[in-house]
Amino acid sequence: MNQTVLHSTVFFTAYGPPGPLNYAAFFLTFLLFFITIFANISLMLVIYLESHLHKPMYIFLFNLAVNGLIGCLSVCPKIMDNLVHDIKDISHKGCLLQVFFSSVYATCAYVILAVMAYDRYVSICKPLQYHSIMTPSKVKMLVALVYFIPITMLAFQIFITSRLPVCSYNINKLFCDNLAVVKLSCVESALSNLYGICVIASLVVLPFVLVVLSYIKILLVCLKVSKESRTKAFNTCTPHLITFINFSTAILFSVIYNRHSTVSKEVNVLISVQFILFPPLVHPIIYGIRTKEIRTCITKIIRTRIFLNSLDFPHLKSERKLVPIMTLDGTAAGQGLPV
Repeated sequence: MNQTVLHSTVFFTAYGPPGPLNYAAFFLTFLLFFITIFANISLMLVIYLESHLHKPMYIFLFNLAVNGLIGCLSVCPKIMDNLVHDIKDISHKGCLLQVFFSSVYATCAYVILAVMAYDRYVSICKPLQYHSIMTPSKVKMLVALVYFIPITMLAFQIFITSRLPVCSYNINKLFCDNLAVVKLSCVESALSNLYGICVIASLVVLPFVLVVLSYIKILLVCLKVSKESRTKAFNTCTPHLITFINFSTAILFSVIYNRHSTVSKEVNVLISVQFILFPPLVHPIIYGIRTKEIRTCITKIIRTRIFLNSLDFPHLKSERKLVPIMTLDGTAAGQGLPV
């Protein structure tokens, strides 16, 4: 890659000049960003601190929260910086890194949701075989694949994009995405287009199909069991299903957003928040509200680790004294009782 590409600067044209609207967007983005970081770290801490949550479903959920943090941190700080500065730019190398990490966020989330759907399928359709199928070694392998496959495929995609000669330096978006960076090139790359289709088919379409097939099988099993078992299965699957629909909606809006660069600034902000902030903000809230085990653990941690510790004042504790136990004849019997 030549030095011109390495040291070129990309300018974002979707922000507009600093003003009341930009400052309002900055405040909204910062608020959502802060809540998202807090919600995901809180969920991760709950799963980490409570040993009985060290099960496959919650291990995958922990990684979904980690992935949400990757998405937020890859894009939001730069968006907030551009909202309040006159020059809205980023280096070409920084733009490629932003593309890489935002793409890792999107694809890993979908793969994690597919693995979680498989876990729910085994739990409901093969309950007696669950522990023999979802062994610790298999869970570790699935977690490794969740990151290894998307990162490897996306790294090669970014390499292809980085080799394209750059002739334009303006992107009408709030942040970089692969298609926008490819459009900066002077040439049409058949390899880039073909590989992009392979990435979408492997990391978006295939996980989507696997999730849908898992839920079809779960639904067929639920129709054959008792009403009580059916209700329990639906309660178990509801948080994952809501999360999957929410993220699929975000992906759909993102695809539309990437294909139409001539949208208004307000739509740019809305789509960016919908894709980057809304899913990782909502996912821990959904699981915190809908999952009984997590609700119970949060309540337990608040009571035992926060509330009770805040009422523990060591300087007010007096040293315990032993009062001797007296017998009827007035002699001491034993060391006595502590007071």
